[in-house]
Amino acid sequence: MLMDLSLRALRYLVTVADQGSVTAAARRLHVSQPAISEALAALEAEFGLPLFLRHHARGVTPTPAGARVVAEARQLLAHAADVARTARALGGAPAGEITLGCFLTVAPRFLPRLLAAFAARHPAIAVRLEEGDQQELLTQLALGRTELALAYDFALPETVEAETLAELPPHAVLPLHHPLAKRPRLKLEELAGERLLLLDLPHSRDYFYSLFRAKGLEPRIGFASRSQELIRGMVGNGHGFAIQNAVAQSAHAVDGSRVTTLPLDPDLRPVRLMLLSPRGLPARPAVAAFAGFVREAFAVGGLFDE
Repeated sequence: MLMDLSLRALRYLVTVADQGSVTAAARRLHVSQPAISEALAALEAEFGLPLFLRHHARGVTPTPAGARVVAEARQLLAHAADVARTARALGGAPAGEITLGCFLTVAPRFLPRLLAAFAARHPAIAVRLEEGDQQELLTQLALGRTELALAYDFALPETVEAETLAELPPHAVLPLHHPLAKRPRLKLEELAGERLLLLDLPHSRDYFYSLFRAKGLEPRIGFASRSQELIRGMVGNGHGFAIQNAVAQSAHAVDGSRVTTLPLDPDLRPVRLMLLSPRGLPARPAVAAFAGFVREAFAVGGLFDE
């Protein structure tokens, strides 16, 4: 029966998924390989399905069903740890560690203030951060490696619960002394002949291209990078312009060069900043506390109501 499952077996399962092989998992957990192999075989017999694909001399990878089981096993192990903490501190505030995924460009804009304010309210909850692009964040959620994510409304699967936190309209980032830099607002058509410095991330690049298509334009790509700060520095040194949604609050790039940021046409599609979580999995108390705090931070009158 499923009630006979041990936390040890589930811990073996998750570690094998993380390490990619039984051998590596055995080294990580300081147990024998046969012990892990027997536990996995027992789990597969219990569930009646294969949890891993075995690759000769190349370790293992979870099957689609196995990935779902691994994600739920992570949740169960985290719940078990919460039970132990609660038993040690009955009546206290939520405690423990949560794992948050965050989009690469969103993290530097919002997380420093968000995490500082959350720590002041919930000092017993530690937040571990995993940054990534949209596809990486969705994969981490699917595998249970993160419990929540701050990401965009790009390519969201049905397995993810998505809640809108804010709309972030597109802005043009120009060199400080650009001829258009003192305008209150720009039309994308005014920049069509200039070099676009592209944030080259999955789904993000498609969004930026879609802005040009909406105006019947074709962007002139001058440079592409996964690093928003590198792009800002390139803009500051006169290599072209960029488009950003999670707008920096400083006019300086990391190298000290200066840029100016102007709103673009109001009819251009914004991106929606979303709070993502695995659909159908109950949130642990610490996770629920963080999710509630995030909603409050982006609400009217909240931390980011600027």
